[in-house]
Amino acid sequence: MVAGESGLGKTTFINTLFQTGLKSHVDNKTRHAKGIRSTVEIDIVRAELEEKDFKIRLNIIDTPGFGDNVNNKRAFQPLIDFIDDQHDSYMKQEQQPTRAEAKDLRVHACLYFVRPTGHSLKPLDIEVMKKLSSRVNLIPVISKADTLSPKEINDFKQRIRAVIEAQEIKIYSPPIETDDEASAEHSRLLIESIPFAIIGSETKVRNANGDLVFGREYPWGVAEVENEQHSDFLKLRSLLLRTNMLDLILSTEELHYETYRALKLDNKSEDSRSKIAKRFHNNPKFKEEEDQLKKYFTDQVKAEEARFRQWEQNIINERQRLNLDLESVQLQIKQLEEQIKDLNLKKGYK
Repeated sequence: MVAGESGLGKTTFINTLFQTGLKSHVDNKTRHAKGIRSTVEIDIVRAELEEKDFKIRLNIIDTPGFGDNVNNKRAFQPLIDFIDDQHDSYMKQEQQPTRAEAKDLRVHACLYFVRPTGHSLKPLDIEVMKKLSSRVNLIPVISKADTLSPKEINDFKQRIRAVIEAQEIKIYSPPIETDDEASAEHSRLLIESIPFAIIGSETKVRNANGDLVFGREYPWGVAEVENEQHSDFLKLRSLLLRTNMLDLILSTEELHYETYRALKLDNKSEDSRSKIAKRFHNNPKFKEEEDQLKKYFTDQVKAEEARFRQWEQNIINERQRLNLDLESVQLQIKQLEEQIKDLNLKKGYK
């Protein structure tokens, strides 16, 4: 899946990545003739590529209309719904007796294209990346890297990494194989390059050495797509199609799909319990038994309350009796004290 605002070169990147015209461009003269899209669209391109007797069936999901409106508060919802729907569809197919012909449209990698402003991620970017990162292997990409200088690219990458870390956005990170030093070094290089700053071009131009290369020609020189000093395109292509393709598929299967499946089954269990409770409540026989139990419980509570009130009254009565006895004793003591006083007076006169 490629996601991001319009005009960031997503279609060009797709065609550059596979060096073929998989997806047609929107005519700039007519792109605004249809008016503003009310919602984000989902455009699926299916292809089968073959290189050196290796075939790959490819599904590319584009998201035209994303971020084009004035209010993009819920622009990400069609993307989220599509990813969840594919997990749900695959889960239902797994439950069928025959699964050989199961259609798998789960998204194994989502490239989120960031506009090369040189500043930082926009609030919309942060919100969308948060939502996507919990469902899919998210890979941030800085498009049109030739519009920024190398220093601006490095500063921009650092700002994006800082925001990703601060907002706790989970992005895909290639695993480091400790038993293979060359593979581990390549993975570290890929991790250090995230977000990938890329250039896309479907046309060939001559570079300073006179070679025909994919790139963009400017008055000051040529920005080459596959020149690692100009672009991270080769690193991104390696991650997607060469070194980490299997890991992306396994991450989808073992992490994102299993997480969705567990949540879905847990919700189904809760729904089943609520439905059983509802059927139990609506059944006349069970309703009669429930009413009897409620009446028995109410009677028991009333009996206990009456017993408690009697016990409380007994305590009050006993306290009153003891108070009366105490007053009587105190009166007797007072009388005795007066008698003693009178005796002492008489004794003094004698």
